[in-house]
Amino acid sequence: MVMNRTAKDIILIIIGSLIFALGINYFAIPNRLSEGGVTGITIVTYYLFEWSPGIVNFILNSLLVTIGYRFFSKRIIWYTIVSIIFSSIFLHVTVDIGKEINSDTLLAALFAGLTVGIGLGMIFRAGGTSGGSAILARLANQLLGWSVGKGMLVIDILVIAGSAFIIGQEKAMYTLVSVYVGAKVIDVIVEGANERSAVLIISSEPDEVLDQVTNKMARGITVLEGKGGYTKADREVLYLVINKQEIVHLKKIIEAIDPDAYVTVHGVQEIFRKGYKGTLAKG
Repeated sequence: MVMNRTAKDIILIIIGSLIFALGINYFAIPNRLSEGGVTGITIVTYYLFEWSPGIVNFILNSLLVTIGYRFFSKRIIWYTIVSIIFSSIFLHVTVDIGKEINSDTLLAALFAGLTVGIGLGMIFRAGGTSGGSAILARLANQLLGWSVGKGMLVIDILVIAGSAFIIGQEKAMYTLVSVYVGAKVIDVIVEGANERSAVLIISSEPDEVLDQVTNKMARGITVLEGKGGYTKADREVLYLVINKQEIVHLKKIIEAIDPDAYVTVHGVQEIFRKGYKGTLAKG
């Protein structure tokens, strides 16, 4: 079972590395765009010296992995090494395959961000990193609670600001658009397209709401003990986590039972309980 999971993860990393390389060599470099992190540095060295992006990527990322390996588990480091090897190979063999989109640099930036984001998102989803700024983004995720995409975005902006001296301010601005799109795509792939929301319900008919939501939506509900601040009356507060798309259905159920119910909805960043995502997907 573990071997099957590992094999699937490695296949996902390899496919992600290929898509990432295509995003760089087919969309970014032919249109003289840059990137953030180590990838941005490799692209700039290609513009200046025509050094192979794959070789430069491998050298720089290997150095960073050597420095940052102690901050990650063995599994993540091994997966990251696999990612670095294959992304470097694909960057090397696919160089010069793209053509400049003369009429619309914005279109090139959007597709560069989309493909690079999909590739990196697949790598992160499998449990690895692409090395470079991704290692720093993972540290920001662990220490600061930032999403992976947000951490990479901050780091990438700093690198792009420097690359503006090589590619020009206009191309640098297009690159920012590309990186922003990529960061959003990464978040969707890593954290899931289905956003989750936490719902608190205060109703005069808590038992009926509990019964209807449990039966019609197949969702577990936690019952909390509450007390009115003004009335001092004891109340049951219902708490549940659902997919964002299910909010409308939940509202209809509550309104049919108790139109005067007090309901608050909060965005959920992450759920830690093992197996909860599988439960969340039912219904």
